[in-house]
Amino acid sequence: MPQSLCKTYIHLIFHVKTTSPKIQDDDIDRIHSYIGQLVNKTGCIDIQVGGVADHVHILFILSKDVALSYVVEEIKRNSSRWIKSISPKYHMFAWQGGYGAFSVSQSVVSKTLQYIKGQREHHKRVSFADEYKAFLISYNIEYDERYVFKD
Repeated sequence: MPQSLCKTYIHLIFHVKTTSPKIQDDDIDRIHSYIGQLVNKTGCIDIQVGGVADHVHILFILSKDVALSYVVEEIKRNSSRWIKSISPKYHMFAWQGGYGAFSVSQSVVSKTLQYIKGQREHHKRVSFADEYKAFLISYNIEYDERYVFKD
């Protein structure tokens, strides 16, 4: 039987729905930890989860046996359900409908890892909208601004 040898790094980004409560600072680390566990449950390998109150970044190795859309669905569905259970303040919590997923070259994995770890500091200077648009431009992804930040 032929072997499939692959290692695909993915930088996944999605944000909290605009009508949803934001993630509070005292909950953010355990939510990120839980999201990392969900990544691993899909057969992928979590490298780093980070972000701020209104969005999350996940760097992981995509399993050769699952589709990216499945991984995203599992992470968002299960984390949303769990977040609602940790406190009444999250009763109406929801993630946006969409996401951005970007392949990461082995040569910039450590740079991406540092970028995700530095999210709190980064967002003191840069808005999520500007950050996200920069990713879309950098990856040459065509988009219509009227729809990019819609829930």
